[in-house]
Amino acid sequence: MPFSPEISLLLIFLGSVVAGTFGAILGLGGGAIVVPMLTMGFGVPIHFAVGASIVSVIATSSGAAAAYVRDRITNIRVAMLMEVATTFGALLGATLISYIEPRYLFGLFGLVMVYSVAMMAKKRSSESIPPEASDGLSVKLKLPSSYPDFALNKEVPYGVRNVPPALVIMFFAGLLSALLGIGSGTLKVPAMDVAMHLPIKVSTATSNFMMGVTAAASAAVYLTRGAIQPYLAAPVALGVLVGSWIGARLMVRMKSLWIRRLFLVVIAVVAVQMALKAFGGKP
Repeated sequence: MPFSPEISLLLIFLGSVVAGTFGAILGLGGGAIVVPMLTMGFGVPIHFAVGASIVSVIATSSGAAAAYVRDRITNIRVAMLMEVATTFGALLGATLISYIEPRYLFGLFGLVMVYSVAMMAKKRSSESIPPEASDGLSVKLKLPSSYPDFALNKEVPYGVRNVPPALVIMFFAGLLSALLGIGSGTLKVPAMDVAMHLPIKVSTATSNFMMGVTAAASAAVYLTRGAIQPYLAAPVALGVLVGSWIGARLMVRMKSLWIRRLFLVVIAVVAVQMALKAFGGKP
């Protein structure tokens, strides 16, 4: 590292606070910021950075999920249903990580992100469907609900559609999360926002609720392989936990349009990062 150990740990902590804040607001988990920060900014080997990122995702979920559940923004029924598919994907990804060339995964992930940006950019922030427009399966599973929008000062009801396609997307979200060490919210949020027609605030809050379970499913595998280093994971987890507390309080007061715009910018940056790792230099 180019700094003394004490300065480096402080900078890692402060960078993790920023990552946790954005992760809580956007439902991304902070890994999209933590991994590049550690590898490019501090020269941390990629497998250690991924291990610390997995811990940071758990910290983000722990810090933000409780606040969103308390404020009734999280759709717990959707979260538990989708988490079944995501956890299976995470377990498979953690098992396959030693056998798959990361370069191809980065390229695939970048393409998926470009598609997600295009689909989410087409959707207006007010385009969530009313409860009566929910499909039959969603109604049977009691997924339609409502949430209090503190920016609008009113209760917003919403419906849910397209559960089977969303389950497939969630499986691949967990798979890529474990393989690449990034928060699977980069796929979970678009799946819930575009495919299931959930409001953007509900999508990000529900993603935060789900991420901890997804990360925990693969963290045990990384731990047994020695990829989680306490001296590195501790400041990252602590910083992300503080940031997620800040982000959870900012998100409920933000307008949905600004959350959508910020999400689009962040995943566009992530898509560029993935493309560079796939087609230029070492992943």
